[in-house]
Amino acid sequence: MNESYKSAGVDIEAGDEVVNRIKSLAKSTFNKNVLSGIGHFGSFYGIDLQKYKNPVLVSSVDGVGTKLKVAFMMDKHDTVGQDLVNHCVNDIAVCGADPQYFLDYLAFGKLNPDRAEQIIKGFSIACKENGVALIGGETAEMPGLYDPNEYDMSGTIVGLVDKEKIIDGSKVSKGNILVGFDSNGLHTNGYSLARKVLFPKYDVNYKPDSLENSLGEELLKVHRSYYSVITKIKNSIDVKAFSHITGGGLIGNTKRVVPNDLFIKVDWNTWERPAIFKFIQEAGSLKEEEMQLVFNNGIGLVAIINKNDLSTLETLLINIDFGFRVIGYIE
Repeated sequence: MNESYKSAGVDIEAGDEVVNRIKSLAKSTFNKNVLSGIGHFGSFYGIDLQKYKNPVLVSSVDGVGTKLKVAFMMDKHDTVGQDLVNHCVNDIAVCGADPQYFLDYLAFGKLNPDRAEQIIKGFSIACKENGVALIGGETAEMPGLYDPNEYDMSGTIVGLVDKEKIIDGSKVSKGNILVGFDSNGLHTNGYSLARKVLFPKYDVNYKPDSLENSLGEELLKVHRSYYSVITKIKNSIDVKAFSHITGGGLIGNTKRVVPNDLFIKVDWNTWERPAIFKFIQEAGSLKEEEMQLVFNNGIGLVAIINKNDLSTLETLLINIDFGFRVIGYIE
């Protein structure tokens, strides 16, 4: 028998098919700064030096973790790409940066063109919503390393900020207040624990009375992008810091932008947690300390501002489609 790359589990024709399918999806996100199309060895992106006097590149790379396991269980693949883009966008937006372009990495046990197209469709949807260009990526087929029906992904975002407009928490001071913005669920963190406590007991399609959706649908809610809200705030208020609440919880992430000689005081009773968190806590008999360490518990973004700027912020954001409120202060 003559061996071949295909017999080893790598289908070059399937890879070519994926590239052809996604070209239009990627191009739909392009703007005037994109200088190349899909297929070159590298991607080219121009910088508008009239907009940025002293431009600093801000970048971040991330994945969506074991949320992918829920996508496999539901056989639903058009949302995890949105999760990845929005997570990455939030990570640099809280630094004051405007996201410019996104690169993705997909690794399959066995390349399924339909599934790959759905994932990349998700990338393109979120990129367009955030004004980001999807300018390149890598799709790998890795038999023996991944299960044939599973895949992994990561993404890299690159943005720009004027050096003097970087938001790094250095201006945070005693008496500043914490304004918390609603998440719509777990976003992309805490899924290993959530799966451990939920799925030995329940089917992914099970709908508890306390939830509007099945467990699977609830867990696959798309990670919210806060870019537009962050932009409104930073352009109108002398914001001291932003914190994107991901792995490590509210305190763990917000500590990263608060000077070491200051303390974060949170009133955990100032907002109503989404029902999915309550269901997870009860299903796993999880202690409150564990919940606060692992999950966002309904707060996906924190803005630290002067107390005197609160009324301005409330007026500015009166029409946003999710809630926010003061949840604590700095002492």
